Amino acid sequence: MCALTAEEFAKIKESAESYKADMTAFLRNIVKYPGESCDEAEHIRVIAEEMEKVGFDEVRIDDMGNVIGFMGNGEKLIAFDAHIDTVGIGNIKNWNFDPYEGYETDVEIGGRGVSDQCGGIVSAVYGAKIMKDLGLLNDKYKVMVVGTVQEEDCDGLCWQYIIKEDGIRPDFVVSTEPTDGGIYRGQRGRMEIRIDVKGVSCHGSAPERGDNAIYKMADILQDVRALNENDAADDKEVKGLVKMLDEKYNPEYKEANFLGRGTVTVSEIFFTSPSRCAVADSCAVSLDRRMTAGETWESCLEEIRQLPNVKKYGDDVTVSMYEYSRPSYKGLVYPIECYFPTWVIPEDHKVTRSLEEAYKGLYGDERIGAPETEAMRKARPLTDKWTFSTNGVSIMGRNGIPCIGFGPGAEAQAHAPNEKTWKQDLVTCAAVYAALPTCYTA
Repeated sequence: MCALTAEEFAKIKESAESYKADMTAFLRNIVKYPGESCDEAEHIRVIAEEMEKVGFDEVRIDDMGNVIGFMGNGEKLIAFDAHIDTVGIGNIKNWNFDPYEGYETDVEIGGRGVSDQCGGIVSAVYGAKIMKDLGLLNDKYKVMVVGTVQEEDCDGLCWQYIIKEDGIRPDFVVSTEPTDGGIYRGQRGRMEIRIDVKGVSCHGSAPERGDNAIYKMADILQDVRALNENDAADDKEVKGLVKMLDEKYNPEYKEANFLGRGTVTVSEIFFTSPSRCAVADSCAVSLDRRMTAGETWESCLEEIRQLPNVKKYGDDVTVSMYEYSRPSYKGLVYPIECYFPTWVIPEDHKVTRSLEEAYKGLYGDERIGAPETEAMRKARPLTDKWTFSTNGVSIMGRNGIPCIGFGPGAEAQAHAPNEKTWKQDLVTCAAVYAALPTCYTA
């Protein structure tokens, strides 16, 4: 049970509410600057300055460009992660307001990145301040708040660097990605696969002299489509990905059913040809592969290699995984495979239980939210999972550090025009973050 009393929970709520205006101003100050992946310098500057202002014991910016703030000096290291890069704005005509000037009402804040996911860093910074204000910091734990870069480009790369190069390995990490008022304990993984097919060009007036790579790819793509759409019946040559929800095919079928089945789709296509009057001599496609529990990068690549038409064309087909090697805003290149593992923390794990205890001690057994979101949120279970991918792919997926999700904003606002978040979410998350370490270390 959490060591906090009802009176202490009430003080945490009161303190979080008192910082609503400060958190609002902080968030708007971040997102008034563009901050797309590899161009996050202004976001990092604003966050570092706020950390210094509210009294973090140490603030540093690592060589990749992540901003890291520490509070306290206890034994266990508890981290709160927020990626502070954003996607672009897309077609400006789809916006009803300036995405960087944003707007503010009594209950909501608009602007690119307010939900995905600069609101998370705001709540985490003020959650740490509340711990300090109320004397909750002790010799049992130290808090680390991280504003991470390049997540939209390559989720998890930042934490791979923090763990492997900065040498920091927390006891557990809270991902502050938006969770619509819920506690999220996992997500499907993903990977980026490429299929290359070789052909032989010739003049288009006599196509039989050549070997058309696009035709060969067309055959392969029918198998890829079948992999996504077929069931797993015994008569199917290509058994669909739904098979991983069945105990017959997957020992981890229970967690797979919780996370949802894997998917695959073609996201890009490329070709080479001497001219529009010639047979194509190569064709390539990119596949977006979402992975459930029990699937690995090796199994996913082998699954593509075993498709009937991939085998049919033999050595003319190459199946591979993409690599990411784009420089950070500080110029650092840190190459990594485009593999983002599935992860799920058990529902009875101490981290899961501690976050649930902190939340319930403050806000009860149901999700809460602004009037606009409350009915939808209350209809969902308090503890659930994300649809999209997060830095948890590296934190827990690659490195086995327990990870749990709770963050302000809505998943549906991510990457959408007219993005907004709710002030109540900033307050709620700051309060829960402030209570969590005491619940965990009791």
